[in-house]
Amino acid sequence: MQRMGMMIGLNGDRVAEYKRLHAAVWPEILALISSCNIRNYTIFLREPENILFGTWEYHGTDFAADMARMAADPKNKEWWAVCMPCQVPLATRAPGEWWAMMDEVFHLD
Repeated sequence: MQRMGMMIGLNGDRVAEYKRLHAAVWPEILALISSCNIRNYTIFLREPENILFGTWEYHGTDFAADMARMAADPKNKEWWAVCMPCQVPLATRAPGEWWAMMDEVFHLD
């Protein structure tokens, strides 16, 4: 298992919409996330800065392949089409990233 984290900005005019979307995530998206070996997934919001922080545990053996499968899923493309306009990617993210991945520096069970 690998713990992972990421962050992105949230458009201040779309905070309520983003919260509404995530209060009722589509069942197909929840199933897809689980099928891609992601567990214990949480997204936090820091207001008023409007920064999202996502964290999860990856239980698979090929993260890149699981993420490619997720990205290719037609229902997930629909989900991203409604969520991505709410988000503001960080200018410092790595090439190819939407959410900026983070390094774990501390953990305590």
